[in-house]
Amino acid sequence: MSDIQLVQFKDTTANPAPLGLLGFGMTTVLLNFANLGWIPLGSMILAMGIFYGGLAQLIAGIMEWKKGNTFGTVAFTSYGMFWLSLVALIVLPKLGWIDAQNAAGMGAYMLMWGLFTLSLFAGTLRASIATRVVFGTLTVLFALLAAAEFTGAPALTRCAGVVGIVCGASAVYTAIAEVLNETYGRTVLPLGGH
Repeated sequence: MSDIQLVQFKDTTANPAPLGLLGFGMTTVLLNFANLGWIPLGSMILAMGIFYGGLAQLIAGIMEWKKGNTFGTVAFTSYGMFWLSLVALIVLPKLGWIDAQNAAGMGAYMLMWGLFTLSLFAGTLRASIATRVVFGTLTVLFALLAAAEFTGAPALTRCAGVVGIVCGASAVYTAIAEVLNETYGRTVLPLGGH
């Protein structure tokens, strides 16, 4: 009878989270500049939504799947698709392919994303404080965007803009902290305990 040897492989693939967080964070900050009225909702934001917020997060989600990280896979893949669907909601009516969604429909869209994000926020309670801040502020952001759509109140959109900038900036911080901490092999930027 032959002996069976088990071979264990060490995961040497890169951490995909900073890519996903940067794609999400930078695109979120720029969109919320528009929500505050600082810049128009134009081609730059839509391009970021397609390529960095959308495709880069999809790639990060697939990389997280390869690493066996269910949370990262679901989060990055879903938010990548959020950005692609948001761009489609804006662009498809402009192309004349379909009527624009009314405010109630957009409110429902934001509400569903908010409920999804709240569910993921529960999963971050075992993660770093920085990750909790990203998902906590994102939950509030979606709630404000849903309320703004349902009520038509511009003040809620501006408030969402402020929360969105904080949310996006916290994602960028978390990404850069992960990159620098790994690069230097020590805590350069703290992420907070688990």
